[in-house]
Amino acid sequence: MLYRSLTSALALSLALASVAHAAQDDIDKVLGSVQVAAGQQAGDVGTVDGAVRIGAGAGVRKVHTVNGAIDTGDRVTAQALSTVNGAIVLGRDGHISGDVSAVNGGIDLGSGGEIDGRVSNVDGRIRVAAAHVAGGIATVAGDIEIGAGARIEGGIRVEKCNTGRLGWFNHCRKPRVVIGPGAVVQGTLDFRRQVDLYVSDSAQVGPIKGATPQRFSGDHP
Repeated sequence: MLYRSLTSALALSLALASVAHAAQDDIDKVLGSVQVAAGQQAGDVGTVDGAVRIGAGAGVRKVHTVNGAIDTGDRVTAQALSTVNGAIVLGRDGHISGDVSAVNGGIDLGSGGEIDGRVSNVDGRIRVAAAHVAGGIATVAGDIEIGAGARIEGGIRVEKCNTGRLGWFNHCRKPRVVIGPGAVVQGTLDFRRQVDLYVSDSAQVGPIKGATPQRFSGDHP
């Protein structure tokens, strides 16, 4: 299940970070926000109960938060971005060599972005401007908006909404998925529960499973 795998991976990452001896260029904080200045180079950056801000042109390794957002300026490079209970915003022309993942938070990828890995969350909107995602997109309860000129490889997947033992998703709603003008989605669009799917007349998409697309013309459905 996507929620469990994301939560387990993030928990393991944070546990390892807490017991390891921090490298000199790593930034770790509890109860507070972290900022990496524009153009600065840093190692792993993480915080609990605080936000992370990465300035324009900065380069970092992995960025992780618990109960906080991640916000980057333009032209930022990183290995991975991950958060629990927070949104992720990647500025224009950013490059992430791994995954971008959130538990209960939206993800917004600016124009010109390059994501070499996967983009995934449990709940919250995923918006991709004219960016490239190489590893596909996955969600459970989030809306997905693939903007004009975006290119997605690896398809799109919407997982089943399973309440589980603790009833995590009693509020689970039907996601809205929009594939905008000129966008390209390579791979299968796999919908494992009901969604509202809108596909532009000028978009190119792979095979669609589990949903009937509603075609639209113009900028928005």
